[in-house]
Amino acid sequence: MIRSAMHFDYAFFKTGLLVAVMPPAPFLAVAAWGGWRLRRGRRGGAWLMGLAAVALWLSMTEAMGELLSRAAGQPAPLALTALDGLRGRTDGAVLVLGAGVRPTVPEYGGGRPTELTSERLSYGVWLARRIGWPLGFTGGIGWTATELKVPEVAVVAQVAAQDYQMPLRWAEGNARDTRENAINTIPLLAQAGVKQVVLVTHEAHMRRALRAFEAEASRFGMRVLPAPVGLRDDALSAFSDWCPSVQGYARVRYAAYETLAWWAGR
Repeated sequence: MIRSAMHFDYAFFKTGLLVAVMPPAPFLAVAAWGGWRLRRGRRGGAWLMGLAAVALWLSMTEAMGELLSRAAGQPAPLALTALDGLRGRTDGAVLVLGAGVRPTVPEYGGGRPTELTSERLSYGVWLARRIGWPLGFTGGIGWTATELKVPEVAVVAQVAAQDYQMPLRWAEGNARDTRENAINTIPLLAQAGVKQVVLVTHEAHMRRALRAFEAEASRFGMRVLPAPVGLRDDALSAFSDWCPSVQGYARVRYAAYETLAWWAGR
């Protein structure tokens, strides 16, 4: 009972904090402050409203998402030559990190991975087939995923087996965040004799994931090779890159979320 209350409190706090600090809330607050100053005849009101409008515009563009990603240390894609060099080894594994599932999708009559999880899983399957290594997945019920009744891995395992014809060799379903992904999964792989892990997650999440996984892997003499997904070849030069879009808004929010999570140490 006490544990459930603590879980609810943390989830509520995290959700509320994200609503307050993630775009567009800060920019709307600045706009409201500028409007208040303008109405009362105080200086700077128009400038604040203009600044908020520009920030709102940029926060919905692919270009801003790309700039934020580069500023945070955007990882390089996993080179095909590096993949080919891994073939023939029998002590490796491809590990996909979860990014959420939808518990009920009417057209499928059950749960399905979110777009982020689907993108990671698709790349993970492709890597596993190209290298010839088994596939693993880690993802439980996240701190704020209060609507889930079963862990992410239960949904993903079914999709991997039925849609990709690649059953998971390792399925970890107790992790609630990135640190627990590493703490729960690395010992599991070490017991199976794995010495090298190809880690699949999105480019914005990779820095934080590597921090957690490399710290845990060092205890077992295991090497972690980053395999980021979601990279853009060029998201700055086209006019459309600087125009608001659903994809741009999602990418900026994801970059902002990962920055906050990095400093929070989660």
